[in-house]
Amino acid sequence: MIRNAYLFLLILLPALQGCSSDNQLPPQASSKVAKVDILIHSGQVFNSKSKRLEPMDLAVCGTIICDIYPRGSKQIRAKRRIDAKGKVVSPGFIDPHTHALAELKSHDNNHNLNYLTQGVTTVIIGNDGDGSADIDKLSKELLANGIGTHVGMLVGHGAVRQQVMGKAKRMPTSKELNAMESLVEQAMAQGALGFSSGLYYVPQNYASTEEVIALAKVAARYHGIYDTHLRDESSFSIGLLPAVDEAIAIATQANVHLHLAHLKALGVDVWGQSGAVIDKVEQAQSQGISISADQYPWLASGTKLHNAIMPKWVMADSQNAFFKRLNDPALYQQLNREITENLRRRGGGKALLITAFDEQQLIGKTLEQIAIALDKSEVDAAIELVQRDEVRVASFNMSEQDLANFIVKPWVVTSSDGTDGHPRKYASFPQKYQQYVKQNSLLTLEEFIYQSATKTAEILSLSKRGQLGVGMFADIVIFDTENYRAQADFSHWNRYSTGVEAVLINGQLAIDKQQYTGILAGQVLKP
Repeated sequence: MIRNAYLFLLILLPALQGCSSDNQLPPQASSKVAKVDILIHSGQVFNSKSKRLEPMDLAVCGTIICDIYPRGSKQIRAKRRIDAKGKVVSPGFIDPHTHALAELKSHDNNHNLNYLTQGVTTVIIGNDGDGSADIDKLSKELLANGIGTHVGMLVGHGAVRQQVMGKAKRMPTSKELNAMESLVEQAMAQGALGFSSGLYYVPQNYASTEEVIALAKVAARYHGIYDTHLRDESSFSIGLLPAVDEAIAIATQANVHLHLAHLKALGVDVWGQSGAVIDKVEQAQSQGISISADQYPWLASGTKLHNAIMPKWVMADSQNAFFKRLNDPALYQQLNREITENLRRRGGGKALLITAFDEQQLIGKTLEQIAIALDKSEVDAAIELVQRDEVRVASFNMSEQDLANFIVKPWVVTSSDGTDGHPRKYASFPQKYQQYVKQNSLLTLEEFIYQSATKTAEILSLSKRGQLGVGMFADIVIFDTENYRAQADFSHWNRYSTGVEAVLINGQLAIDKQQYTGILAGQVLKP
């Protein structure tokens, strides 16, 4: 009898240890768990492998999931029991494209509640080429401040190019290219998930394809991804389809996974080209090139007014040089012609809604309305506005059919590209669920969860995230499918979403009974 008792303790000991530490429980221990920290019971639990919802109970010990079993089949003691009856239990959502750094560095919004209330447990920053190369410094700063969600980082082409050569409109010298490569190498060695570019934006727009390939090769050596805002999503320069070709060529020559940021067909000139984009991507995939994309579920993009309609050449070198060119009478005819054409591509001044500006009275007005009030042309009004302050606009420039064509692809995941003034920052995940699962039935609930968590973790190589399984980190969202919905819109862009009952970040309850608990449990996630 003593020998049998000793054997029983040997079997039980790992499970008991797992409840008081961050160590992973071995799978064989899952059936022996006697006491857990949190038990989520009676919910429909998402199985990432089968892509099905199953009636299961789920146990959390410390930071990890330590047991999952058919509903009610075990008697387990728990410090805290959460009744998920009638609710969905999902891996925490992962947003691969955000601009959340300012909030995470702040002392009042570092909880990242606009993402937590969507069920997002991990945000990625450094997209569009903006990511700092000093990952260690930024990581220490964020962890010392405390953050409400996990964060992963990309090193950005724009950041390293500006650090080495400012906004110069030219090719780098060999020495400058080597310096950029060294910065990307530093970031990747410090834990960046990949290298991002924003080839639409100044100064990255001035770079050649070969420059980008050289930098992407550095990320590839560390098994990182190449995340890109295409050089053109419309007809501003080379065109949407050639821009996709360029991205695929970069991935091919750098031997790196390609991730297409906020995939879209922007503007009337390229509406209907989603099918051709999909064909290009899937043909490349069939040839062994690894490609994915993300997408936000809105027909309006968001950017700064000068990025939306100002010619790239006019923004070279510095802000002073930019403004001097805008006010040069010798350049006016050329500027007027090119800005007029860029406005046409985006649907005119009536399709550009001011969403963020120091002059509050102008927020919520279109460029067309402001031009009328100023008694100026739309071009002249735009030239004046961009010199007053940075103006953010929502640009209503996409077709519903193109958005729908992209959203059903299994290689397209959910993102927000969240920026002030646009509801995507507060509501992209529930908006996608409500419009494309509940209303239009383009996706099943299971496909939505897979695209919002599991597939994204796979793309980013986030180990033990994006799935619910024994040994996985306990990043979990419990939501009510009847009440999970966006509350933000273009009139009230910063309203929190509803329907998320609970969010666990590494096993700690950040949202409990729909209320924020004050917990700052986020970590910096590295490969």
